[in-house]
Amino acid sequence: MSTYIYGIVADAHPSLPEGLGGVGDPPGEVRILEESGLAAVVSDAPEGLRPKRKELLAHQHVLSEVGAAGCVLPMRFGSVATDDKAVTDVLAERAEHYKERLRELDGRVEYNVKASHVEEAVLHRVMADSPELRALMEANRQAGGGSYESKIQLGEMVATAVKGQEAQDATALERALEPTAHAVSVGPESTGWLANVSYLVDREAAQEFLTAVDRVREEMPHLEVRVNGPLPPYSFVEPGPSEPAGTMAGGTDAGSG
Repeated sequence: MSTYIYGIVADAHPSLPEGLGGVGDPPGEVRILEESGLAAVVSDAPEGLRPKRKELLAHQHVLSEVGAAGCVLPMRFGSVATDDKAVTDVLAERAEHYKERLRELDGRVEYNVKASHVEEAVLHRVMADSPELRALMEANRQAGGGSYESKIQLGEMVATAVKGQEAQDATALERALEPTAHAVSVGPESTGWLANVSYLVDREAAQEFLTAVDRVREEMPHLEVRVNGPLPPYSFVEPGPSEPAGTMAGGTDAGSG
């Protein structure tokens, strides 16, 4: 049977919580495979596994339970090896890389920050900052709403101003939080968010980081800022040299949500 991999820890990592279940229906029994001073957290891989909410949450739950006791290198959802030996072979082959990453990430967690505009507030902001926009809006108002062309012009100007404000705010947000983090990873652009950034934070500095987030909310009230964490450091785990996708680092990212 193929083997599902949740993450990698040092072989001195505390024991797993008793009865910890993973992906699958019924949940697969989570177990440990040790090799070369490392341990892979695994279970039997169920047939036909799909990235449904229940399975994604099961994957994250295992990593949260393991990560609560010490550093874990999280694998992405759907990371499957052909069997247990394939897992231990990769541990042996890339032992130094994984050990280096465990040392680098020890005592650190990830916080993912997403931000979007509060529509009414950002419109008020761009209008206040642009005499040209205010003048065109006033001219349209005095003309009983303005011509079709002037309405289109106003809409395009507002959209351009909002787009520019998005870029400005994304940069300001990242710079405001960066000093409290050990490392930063900018996530892929997605509809609905002007910023999607993950921060690697020392556990002992977590409150300092969250205080900085609250300060951003106070200073930039036209933003809606959401924080997810602490998380295992999904965004800061790198595959080893020539690591084959789907063996120890493939699958679907289940970290930031």
